[in-house]
Amino acid sequence: MASLGDLERSVMDLLWDSAEPLTANDLRDDLATLGTDAKELAVTTVLTVLARLEKKGLVERERTTRPHRYAASSSREDHTVGLLNDALGTAQDREAVLARFIGGISPDEAASLRAILDSVKSA
Repeated sequence: MASLGDLERSVMDLLWDSAEPLTANDLRDDLATLGTDAKELAVTTVLTVLARLEKKGLVERERTTRPHRYAASSSREDHTVGLLNDALGTAQDREAVLARFIGGISPDEAASLRAILDSVKSA
């Protein structure tokens, strides 16, 4: 699973946060309101980003209407899990990577992790 560039990440954040599919124009307008450099973005640029995201399997295009509407094909959490699995899959010492990751989390996150691990053990 590939990481995302800045514009791809911004587009995905909007799609993940939206309750309904969005058009390229919707996305361009929403990007402009976020204070990004999107004020100068052409809709063709947004369409190019959407095409790349669709090719990566992150976006689904609704072709039944014009203009086409786009939605995230999975959740933000599923995407993050894929990135984590990819990173762990390339590590020669997975345990060392996990230890460093865990060493950098907050006490609240550690408590959440303990609770999750306990629920997995009991399942």
